[in-house]
Amino acid sequence: MAVFNKDIPYNDLPLLPPKGALETTAVLRKTIAASRALSKLNGAITNLPNPRLFLDTIHLQEAKASSEIENIITTNDDLYQALVADKKFDNPAAKEVISYKEALWNGLEHLEKKPFITTNLCIEIVQHIKQNTSEIRTTPGTTLSNSKGETIYTPPSGDVIIRDKLANLEKFINESSKLDPLIKMAMMHYQFEAIHPFPDGNGRTGRILLLLYLKLEKLLDIPAIYLSEYIIDNKAAYYKKLRLVTEKQDWEGWILYMLDMIETTSKNGLLRLESIIALMDNMSMEVKDKLPKAYSKELIEILFRLPYTKRQHLINAKLGTPKTVGNYLRDLEQTGFLKSVKVGKEKLYLNYRLMEVLEKN
Repeated sequence: MAVFNKDIPYNDLPLLPPKGALETTAVLRKTIAASRALSKLNGAITNLPNPRLFLDTIHLQEAKASSEIENIITTNDDLYQALVADKKFDNPAAKEVISYKEALWNGLEHLEKKPFITTNLCIEIVQHIKQNTSEIRTTPGTTLSNSKGETIYTPPSGDVIIRDKLANLEKFINESSKLDPLIKMAMMHYQFEAIHPFPDGNGRTGRILLLLYLKLEKLLDIPAIYLSEYIIDNKAAYYKKLRLVTEKQDWEGWILYMLDMIETTSKNGLLRLESIIALMDNMSMEVKDKLPKAYSKELIEILFRLPYTKRQHLINAKLGTPKTVGNYLRDLEQTGFLKSVKVGKEKLYLNYRLMEVLEKN
């Protein structure tokens, strides 16, 4: 067994799969509960008339939460305005969150063409997140510290060693196994974070890989889930459980944490999805009743694709002339469905009730 010393590069990080019994009674019970919750969420999403309608919003919320774990903080208003407005924002946090969302989209597109998670895909993801040409770490001296500045972990060092560890991880992910895929997912995530292959962006890349893995294993056909929300709420436990695998080979505690993350976020995601659908149905009926000339199914979908919209979105959807759709938005604001806000010289319209649902814990 490899001896761990927090001050020395952990070049002896054991390869996957780990030795010893992993599917304990507690783990198997939790796996059943997590799988059931995930399956219900998957069914609810795939049975929607337009399953991809809420994807932009859901992925941006996941991107925002995942970035927040790394202390990259932005508000929903800044984030969605930066995405919708023509004005170029100088908010670096919003830019990083949007880059994260684009990295996730690119990863999903990659899986559609080549259903494998590879080292090269990991490099593509981190490059999209960081908007640079990041590669595998080659400079020695990387350490991870706690809030007091004390070293708690020194990841493997050296290009060859890191690539060998990643090659083993790649094989573990993509080869068939008797292990339940959710248990494999927990191991995959630990190993990637322990290898810590990049100078920066490892946490966010690792969390994108979770979503890609759920898609790869057909556990979530459309990866619409806020996994990072759970980690924010249980951040201390996340880092503690990671550390206990490294220091004491406590795989059971780590796997149970990850399974609980899947179960909890699946249940929360289903509740949030049901709230958004109910709100959409209610608003649809109300708009049809109060503004029959403005109402269309396409209009309601635009108002729920993202919390903010603008006149150009309605024009692009061919809902009318610039003057006509401008009147629609004005009427929607006057009847209390939307609130307008000026961003630069542009007017955006906020579906504030949708934003309230998104911001509920």
